[in-house]
Amino acid sequence: MAAGLGLGFLAVLVIVLWISSPYPDSGPGGALHLAAGLWLLAHGTDLVRYETLSGVPAPVGMTPLLLVALPVLLMRRAARLGSACGDGSDGDEVLPAGAVFSAVTCGYLAVGSLATVYAAGGPMPADPLSAAWHVPLVAVLAAAGGVWVAKGRPLGPLPEWVPKGVRRAVARPRYALALRSGAAGALVLLGGGVLLVGASLAWHGAEVQGTFLALTGVWSGRFAVLLLALALIPNAMVWGAAYALGPGFALGAGATVTPLGFEGSAVLPLPRFPLLSALPPQGPGSPVTWAVGVIPVAAGLAVGWFAVRRAREVSYGETALTAGLGSMVCGLLTAGLAGAASGPLGSRELARFGPVWWQAGGAAAAWTLAVAVPLAVAVHAWRNRPAAGTGDEWHAPGTRELRWETLRRAAGAPLVPDRAPVAAPAPVPPVRPQPQPQPNPVPVPEPDPEPEPDPVPTPIPDPVPATPVAPPVLPVSGARVLSRRRPPL
Repeated sequence: MAAGLGLGFLAVLVIVLWISSPYPDSGPGGALHLAAGLWLLAHGTDLVRYETLSGVPAPVGMTPLLLVALPVLLMRRAARLGSACGDGSDGDEVLPAGAVFSAVTCGYLAVGSLATVYAAGGPMPADPLSAAWHVPLVAVLAAAGGVWVAKGRPLGPLPEWVPKGVRRAVARPRYALALRSGAAGALVLLGGGVLLVGASLAWHGAEVQGTFLALTGVWSGRFAVLLLALALIPNAMVWGAAYALGPGFALGAGATVTPLGFEGSAVLPLPRFPLLSALPPQGPGSPVTWAVGVIPVAAGLAVGWFAVRRAREVSYGETALTAGLGSMVCGLLTAGLAGAASGPLGSRELARFGPVWWQAGGAAAAWTLAVAVPLAVAVHAWRNRPAAGTGDEWHAPGTRELRWETLRRAAGAPLVPDRAPVAAPAPVPPVRPQPQPQPNPVPVPEPDPEPEPDPVPTPIPDPVPATPVAPPVLPVSGARVLSRRRPPL
């Protein structure tokens, strides 16, 4: 599914540009073949251009690094979703990481094989040998990253088949610090490359704008040029970093751009492209170009700063070794990025285009090593300096840690458990409590009964006088009832 989405996205983009072009060179079939070739180019595969003026096939091996993000993100997402489908949340079976990785990778490689065969009939077919190892490499790395993220980013010990000495060496904290410091140095170099590219584009703004408008006069062509320039921005970042390191980059077989000068440009007429219009002028360097040496110095400072451990019991030699390893990591990362950002754009003069990977990597390692080791030792000494003005070394910073370490070694056993994983103790069976004899009960004398209180006399109510009842009046028949007279006043 990931391969299909990537191919579909590029196919739609190429078809839209083909439809909007006022003078298309081929039909929709050629556009689809070109989309398949671009999808393979996003994996680092070399394409071959047969329609040249000299008739000699010209390889196209420079991969736009921003285009690489498309297959990597889709493949990583497919592996992550595949791992999440069998997590056991709905009662289904939990899928192992190996099964998800194998299923996603095999499906992706099957689509990649079909795309290689289909692109062979287009204007820019893919080199089969190049596709045979570039596509599996990207698929394996992206799928492994997706499965690792889906499983919660575990950082457990190495497998058992790894030699024991290697596992113990990798478990030491110096290697984690070296990776962190080396990555920090590489990021500083890339950030410096971004600043150089942006400053150069702003300085040569008129030339860049004129080149962009002169390439084509239709909006579809300008949109295609803009997309290509944006896709090559990460490559320009790496080129800027290589330029700041000193070796620079090649613009063909006879042209090299370094801070010391731009030589050989007259031998090779450069193609008109907006990013190439921002190159420094031909001739020797100037103080402005020499000032780019600040960037590798800043990278070395970053490596040295992140290589210092917080623990005070670390020796100066350990700190210097960690900084040296971080410089090697920075050099390896720079060499890898330089190799990915360069490649041929043709034959003969255009066979070399971009920085040379071993030169860029070696310069990065040398610059950072020269700056990082002294800085790391100085920072370590500053953090472990004695307290000023106390006159008492007993309360100096770091003395308590040294005393604690001395006590631990004298005791023969660690007072505080190390961070290394310790085997779980054997289960101890529960101890059942033994029944204890109960003592004989001691008779407790019953308390004397309390005397009953005297009864409270019930009050006798007063007699209520009886109401006199009048005698009944017998009826008299034949009598006359006289009116009652009012007595005289």
